[in-house]
Amino acid sequence: MPTSANICDAPIAHKAEGCDPYAWLQERDTEAVLDYLKAENSYQQAQTADQAALRETLFEEIKGRILETDLSLPSPWGPYLYYTRTTAGDEYARHYRCPRPADDSLILDESREQLLLDPNVLANGGFFSLGAFSISPDHQRLAYSIDSTGDEIYTLFVKELSDGRVSELEFQDCDGSMTWANDSLTLFFGELDDTHRPHKLYRYRLDGTAAEEVFHEPDGRFFMHCYRSSSEQQLLLSVGSKTTSEVWVLDANQPQQAFTCIAPRVEDHEYDVDHGALDGQWTWFIRTNRDGINFALYTAVDTGVAPIEAQWQILIPHSDTVMIDGMSLNAGAMTLSLREGGLPIIEVHPQDLPSYRVQLPDAAYSLHVQNTLEFVSERIRLRYEALNRPAQIRQLQLSNGEQQVLKQTPVLGPFDADAYVSQRLWATAPDGTQVPISLVIKREALGKPVPLYLYGYGAYGESLDPWFSHARLSLLDRGMAFAIAHVRGGGELGEAWYRAGKQEHKQNTFSDFIACAEHLIANGFTRAPQLAISGGSAGGLLIGAVLNQRPELFGAAIAEVPFVDVLNTMLDPDLPLTVTEYDEWGNPQEPDVYERLKAYAPYENVKAQAYPAMLVIAGYNDSRVQYWEAAKWVAKLRTAKTDTNPLLLKTELGAGHGGMSGRYQGLRDVALEYAFLFKVLGVA
Repeated sequence: MPTSANICDAPIAHKAEGCDPYAWLQERDTEAVLDYLKAENSYQQAQTADQAALRETLFEEIKGRILETDLSLPSPWGPYLYYTRTTAGDEYARHYRCPRPADDSLILDESREQLLLDPNVLANGGFFSLGAFSISPDHQRLAYSIDSTGDEIYTLFVKELSDGRVSELEFQDCDGSMTWANDSLTLFFGELDDTHRPHKLYRYRLDGTAAEEVFHEPDGRFFMHCYRSSSEQQLLLSVGSKTTSEVWVLDANQPQQAFTCIAPRVEDHEYDVDHGALDGQWTWFIRTNRDGINFALYTAVDTGVAPIEAQWQILIPHSDTVMIDGMSLNAGAMTLSLREGGLPIIEVHPQDLPSYRVQLPDAAYSLHVQNTLEFVSERIRLRYEALNRPAQIRQLQLSNGEQQVLKQTPVLGPFDADAYVSQRLWATAPDGTQVPISLVIKREALGKPVPLYLYGYGAYGESLDPWFSHARLSLLDRGMAFAIAHVRGGGELGEAWYRAGKQEHKQNTFSDFIACAEHLIANGFTRAPQLAISGGSAGGLLIGAVLNQRPELFGAAIAEVPFVDVLNTMLDPDLPLTVTEYDEWGNPQEPDVYERLKAYAPYENVKAQAYPAMLVIAGYNDSRVQYWEAAKWVAKLRTAKTDTNPLLLKTELGAGHGGMSGRYQGLRDVALEYAFLFKVLGVA
């Protein structure tokens, strides 16, 4: 297996106290580092060589469930229907449009369709990630951005849709965003600073005028993002940290004017803004936490100037039990995305009609507004799915709540949703808190311990709602169960749930996950040697922490782009995302925070004990979680652990945080992980 030099005086400026024998792995692009990562990759390939046939079987099996040649649901906008088409053998979907039928149906006139963008050609067999895909308001131009390495630095392009001419915009260090003003000539785009933070906004006219800086955010905690309002009459610039926000607005019809601030930032005041109509008047809608952590909704009549806080009028008051997670606006209705009881709720407020909540068939599910369509529209589209139910696009008639399933993701071959049982369970954390678990299992496997795959995240307030997976059927059909631990630090039960799993409360995230594992074992769903756990990014931190704290609970672990060197990373403000993450994890320059992070940081807490079998995945071009976090962690584990269980590291040398691009490569990555688990857990 690979070996690592024991060097304690590596020239790394920021690191925790004491010797860091693997700090040399942070010396990017050196021959020693590249040789080490390649040796690890070779070792991983050798150790899994006997699984090659199984991986190919799994790949073909999963691919065989997917409709490889398919058409997305067309979206009407202006004189066109916009849609994508996938073709068997191609890694990426192509983007098209065709004229909109006079009867306003969704029937495509394929004889008149226009190919807008073909990522398969642009990728040319390499890494490809599409950032912006933005049609100009007059439908004459396409603005798009491409990341060709995985480092999330984008190149900007504009395509003339009348003749296909493409212009590359000669700007560097772009964040990938591209926002049109209503003149269809003015674009706004963001620039990244040295820590990979969007910190400047530029205005650029396609007539050749030099790009002009219109906004600069010097505070390293704050990211900026520009977007169009629902009404398409305003441009909005959101500037926010983890705990504080500020919104600036600009009339989309007057793009040469200056942005105006809605409400100057005040520490711990979070708000976001949209622009729509109410009672026949253009109106500002402001979602704010100034009345409480679960947010309230205010409005202000648009008088032509940004409304100061004194002009805000309450529309939906704060609730202690229901969180307002977001809003969507149409000319005739406001749609609220809520969180209540650990589930997403859609609540519709039609103008001049009673409000109502969308009714759904399952007890645990994922639901969000996928598309509000055009601002003047009587309908919106919802995306709905459950652990045992493929994703559906549902059309919702705003006036009366009538639903129509427009498209359901097909599952080829034998498939019966009722053959799989989806359950919501509750584990009890050490402090008595009830922690939800979503579980799916083949009906015939109920009532006996089976191998079980437990997934977790738990950071940033992100909700990990149940989702359907074609690939997961390869687990379930072999008798495994799959579960999600909805631990504190996520957003499933609202803002309080998030706050109870961050900063000084971060141990709750780990304790909740351990409690979920114990609950599944105690209630006969699985046994410890058959329990596999997985998480990525901040979920990798979760996996690393619980492996140190309770390794005997688990039979296998998969950690993808894991944030495991948290103490050293948070000590280095020059790394991407570090400063803005102070609000999430704390600043270890403060002694009490340092000790807190040190107490759970996975890398620092590796010890001489037995660990389960582990597969660790990293991306060499990852700008969010540097490749060396996984590499250092694995190197330290190799030295410290007392077992002989497999410990494998795979570094994707041409990819970033999201792994390799392309849908078939994604399936091969899943096949690698599943084959590893089947071998370790003894799944036939």
